[in-house]
Amino acid sequence: MTTRPPASDRSPARSPRAWTTRLFVVGILLAAVNLRPAITSLGALLEEVRDGLGMSGSVAGLLTSVPPLCFAVFGVMAPRLARRFGPPAVVCAGMVAITAGLLIRPYAGGTAGFLAGSALALMGIAVSNVLMPVIVKRWFPDRVGSMTGLYSMALAAGTAIAAAVTVPMTDALGGGWQTGLAVWAALAAAAVLPWAPLARDRGPATPADGTRARAEQERPALRITRSRTAWALAVFFGLQATAAYITMGWMAQIFRDAGVSAGTAGLLLAVTMVMGVPLAFVIPRVATRLPHQGPIVIVLGVCGLAGYAGLYLAPAAGAWAWALLLGVSNCAFPLALTMVGMRSRTGAGVAQLSAFAQSTGYLISIPGPLLVGVLYQSSGGWGVPILLMVVLMVPQMAVGWLAGRDRTVEDEVSPPA
Repeated sequence: MTTRPPASDRSPARSPRAWTTRLFVVGILLAAVNLRPAITSLGALLEEVRDGLGMSGSVAGLLTSVPPLCFAVFGVMAPRLARRFGPPAVVCAGMVAITAGLLIRPYAGGTAGFLAGSALALMGIAVSNVLMPVIVKRWFPDRVGSMTGLYSMALAAGTAIAAAVTVPMTDALGGGWQTGLAVWAALAAAAVLPWAPLARDRGPATPADGTRARAEQERPALRITRSRTAWALAVFFGLQATAAYITMGWMAQIFRDAGVSAGTAGLLLAVTMVMGVPLAFVIPRVATRLPHQGPIVIVLGVCGLAGYAGLYLAPAAGAWAWALLLGVSNCAFPLALTMVGMRSRTGAGVAQLSAFAQSTGYLISIPGPLLVGVLYQSSGGWGVPILLMVVLMVPQMAVGWLAGRDRTVEDEVSPPA
């Protein structure tokens, strides 16, 4: 006669899979928190870094273009690495790379060493960027909207916290920009902890899910470049990334040049970033309930245009309003991530679409921050760079509308015969 185990032993909360799921949630949140401090902490201290390393405005513009360059180059490697080692193992390695890069770059000596350390950290960010939608789709297939919202909210929180506290924390630690940048390595090291035990988790636990996952992996790759939706999503991703990295890299400097103090400029950048915390949770949940995400794209774009107009006309007088409006506009990022998960029917398709849209998109975004630096130095002010931001917002709204249509890449392309 078979004896049933005690009720306490049969509790779902005590099952290995339940604890693994909780660990995935913690890991996703901690990873997301670490995907932007390497960038926004630098934006808050860009003037000090420029002075310390002797950078010109053009070189500083190049520095603000390094993130999208690394995301484009390294992000395309993520699906192949995930197939070989599993997405959790690659994300774990990405957190290690972020930790090492943040420790190395302030003390490497010279601009070249600073760029090399930044590239190492950004490599870890790049592969994690691409694989987060894949992990959400594979491990939380019934909660794509809510998990994408949580992930995006944590990412926005990390972005805002780094922007807000980097300057005062640097002052509290003695005023050296090297220490103010390096301290963020501790947060990245904390993110390694939940991913280390997950590194060997290759996929769903049930036989049915495992069979489905293996079938997806064995299915030929999609001809993703033949999909109009994939291209629309890639261009939308690229243009919103252009706006985001210009904002993260230069907005604090715009306010400082308008007479705002360094500490207040950092807080204004933080306000812009913190707007993404609640909206990054709400927007994906709303988007997954709509047949067409284009109207959300338009609303975000109009907020961006209003914010840029304010920066041009009265940067100091209405600084807090412009920061809020640009913060709303920057929520095109969680919307783009949500659409990546919605525009494909399978986990393998999401991985391919995520890599294509993000790598192509970040490649498109590379010239933007660099061009802003060149225009700022050549024109001697912010009028021309802000005009560039306005011009770029119009096609962002157009391709975002196309990317938001209710269809999948599988509807448009088929695997090669």
